[in-house]
Amino acid sequence: MSSHRDCIELKGHSESVDQLCWDPTHSEYLATASADKTVRIWDSRAGKCTHVVQTSGENINICWSPDGKQIAVGNKEDLISFIDARTYKVVNTRQNDIEVNEISWNYGGDKFFLTSGQGTIEVLDYPSLKEVKSIQAHTANCYCLEFDPKGRYLATGSADTLVSLWEVEDLTCIRTFGNLNWPVRTISFSYDGEYLASASEDLFIDISHVETGEQVHKIECNAAMNSLAWHPSKYLLAYAGDEIESKTGIVRIFGYSS
Repeated sequence: MSSHRDCIELKGHSESVDQLCWDPTHSEYLATASADKTVRIWDSRAGKCTHVVQTSGENINICWSPDGKQIAVGNKEDLISFIDARTYKVVNTRQNDIEVNEISWNYGGDKFFLTSGQGTIEVLDYPSLKEVKSIQAHTANCYCLEFDPKGRYLATGSADTLVSLWEVEDLTCIRTFGNLNWPVRTISFSYDGEYLASASEDLFIDISHVETGEQVHKIECNAAMNSLAWHPSKYLLAYAGDEIESKTGIVRIFGYSS
């Protein structure tokens, strides 16, 4: 088991960091969504914040489009804002009438996915944002979703403590992971699609093999985790959660050599 001593820290948010994601086209950049009503862009190699985007509410979810040109961020009022990643300005918004827990573009960038408080996966056309399909994925609140980088699978995490693995082509569930004992808050595939990290209020991050379901590693945490994100091309895992020792938002990156 590994600890925080193996990580670097990125400090700047004044409140908790609820989610983060890597730029798929510039692998050194990381975006974070915070309750302080901002989105921050970080240069992970320099350990510095490069841009701050002011938003209208307390942010809880964020994702980067596959082409790196847009960032979507959602807040507690279920409003999704679309940010131009070149100008760092909000260019579009969508107000939802359901509880939205996590958001993501598909691998091709022509569909936009939401998970809901009703345990469903909502599929929207992009960029029109018109509803295409709704799938009952879990028996309880569906908190998170993630596409594997090879475009084969979609993973979802739920309040039922399970992580489910879905085939993207026909959206059928093929496997579940049950290593956590609390509602699953966040999940992330490694860059090669071999491993799936998941976390909750359990004081560890679970890393399991996608094809076998076997647990291969655990990262010790001192708080519940809000977000995980594997690096686009390396075995580096960024994570952030409800820090006990500080009210400020801290991001850690596991995998750098000491």
